[in-house]
Amino acid sequence: MAGAAQGFDGPQTRWLDAGVAADLFFSTDDLATARARLQALAADAQADVIVQPVATRQKKLLIADMDSTLIGQECIDELAAAIGIGAHVAAITERAMRGEIEFEGALRERVGLLADLPVSAIDDVLRHRITLNAGAKTLAATMRERGGYVAIVSGGFTPFTGEIARRIGAHEHRANRLAIKAEKLTGKVIEPILGANAKLEALRDISARLGLSREETMGVGDGANDLPMLAASGLGVAYRAKPKVAAAADARIDHADLTALLYAQGVSRSDFVER
Repeated sequence: MAGAAQGFDGPQTRWLDAGVAADLFFSTDDLATARARLQALAADAQADVIVQPVATRQKKLLIADMDSTLIGQECIDELAAAIGIGAHVAAITERAMRGEIEFEGALRERVGLLADLPVSAIDDVLRHRITLNAGAKTLAATMRERGGYVAIVSGGFTPFTGEIARRIGAHEHRANRLAIKAEKLTGKVIEPILGANAKLEALRDISARLGLSREETMGVGDGANDLPMLAASGLGVAYRAKPKVAAAADARIDHADLTALLYAQGVSRSDFVER
């Protein structure tokens, strides 16, 4: 903490979790410079830094991406692995998440490769290949306990978001729908595709429905299709994200688990709701 205090006017420190997470209060109007300086000081310790105004740090809406954010996998890659084309599909996914190719077209291409896959493969993947990222349950449960609303908005598919929403206790979920015929995937996505613009619209829609200001919202994601949503959130967090996303977001989490989004709101470890 002494190192992080250098160059700031009289910072005060409050531990949220001894030796793990702390608040550092200081006065500055230049948040970007403060963030850059603190990140440089914290780099050797592999510590994450979030700089934000204290007055608006507590959030009432968490809107979260699913694949590689709430869970450790990309669901479409796992489905592809079931038919031996996982590496090929994963390469397309990686390019789309980096923003190198257009998301909607990439999704149609990847889903097309899954034609004739039995629907039962979805349950198999959910049961054996999909795992929650550390802190996901605690994040959602604590937000709910504090009166917050938790929504999953994903470029993935509703059978997955529905199950992940159930596992973590999210209030709602939105995602793409797979066309099915005779208990097999047809290789088509039911239009319209939920991409970057749809994620942004979901944030606006849910915020308006709940009567929330921008400052009361937090978005978290890792891919290029999350960028508009993150930019429109009161705090947009890049979670172990692609370089383009990490560079653009208000905050980035590269080392900690998802409970960092609670520390960012000033929630002490003793106030976490564990699930």
